[in-house]
This record gives sequence, C-alpha cells and structure tokens, in this order.
Amino acid sequence: MTERPEFSYIVKLSEIGSTPRTGQLSANEEERQKLAQRFDLPKITSLDARYTLQAGEDRIGFSGRIESDLQQRCSVTGESFQVRLREEFDIAFVPELDIDGTDEEIELTEEECDIIEYDNGQIDLGEAIAQTLYLALPPFPRGPNADLVAQKMLKSEEEAGPFGALAALKKKLP
Repeated sequence: MTERPEFSYIVKLSEIGSTPRTGQLSANEEERQKLAQRFDLPKITSLDARYTLQAGEDRIGFSGRIESDLQQRCSVTGESFQVRLREEFDIAFVPELDIDGTDEEIELTEEECDIIEYDNGQIDLGEAIAQTLYLALPPFPRGPNADLVAQKMLKSEEEAGPFGALAALKKKLP
C-alpha cells in the first residue's frame, strides 16, 4: 500500500454525481509544513483552492484556481523571499491506463499534459492541488537582491574575454 500524500482529499467517484460540484480546499499548518519540506521550500504560509468538479463520459474534470503565499530560496543568493502564486488549473482524472505491463512509451499532446490517472474508484483532489502548486513554482527563482549580487559576481565581457586574460597578465609584468 502506498503512503498517503501530505495534503490529501479523497473523493469517491460514486459521490460526484452528474451535476457540477464546486468547493474549496485549504491545507492546514501541518500539511503546509510537510509540503514545504517535500518541495524544498522554507515555508508555505497558505495554500487554498477553489474548484469545480464535473463527471464526464471517460474523465472527471477538475478545474479552478490555487492561491498560495510561500517562501522560496533565490537561486543566485540563497536568501529566502516571499512569493504569492495564483494559478489556474484544468485537470482531467482518467482511469488508470492498462498497458499490459509493457514498457511502451506513451506520448501526450499538449492538451493531455494535465491528466492524472486514478484507480480504486477514487481521486485525490489535495494531491492534484499540491502537484499544481509545485509545477507553478519557478525552477530558478530570483529574489529581490539577485541582480545586485549577480552584477558584483559576474565579470564584464572585457574581463571575461581573451583580451581580459591578457590584460590581467599585463598587470603582473614589472
């Protein structure tokens, strides 16, 4: 049995019904701490989602918006800085693919990139929101002091080019 995710909100397919269902989810303090640890973030202050859930013929539509206040580490300075994320999402839950145990590659089109498989007749809205949050994070975040530090650390083109090396040698001559 797999371990339950940090922020989990299980919905059984039998509970969804044929009419669209709206709702709100918010991660509590413990869930936010565990997600911050999982995503290597200093802190997640809030994580909220408003959503619509609608059953279709072969998929369950899950759309809405997440809002999160969190801290990230600057990829240049390593300092923590505050980030406010607002991200729309449109996810389709589909039955687990049965590919008969083969290692066959499956290509997805751009429209199919936000697909999550489910099994056992249930979906996890909390984990889908957590994954949406993670994918919305910039891979190389730049804090407010990143440009200033980068300017001090990086050499100009003249200093870094081949003539820069010769100029440095010239300074060492008597």
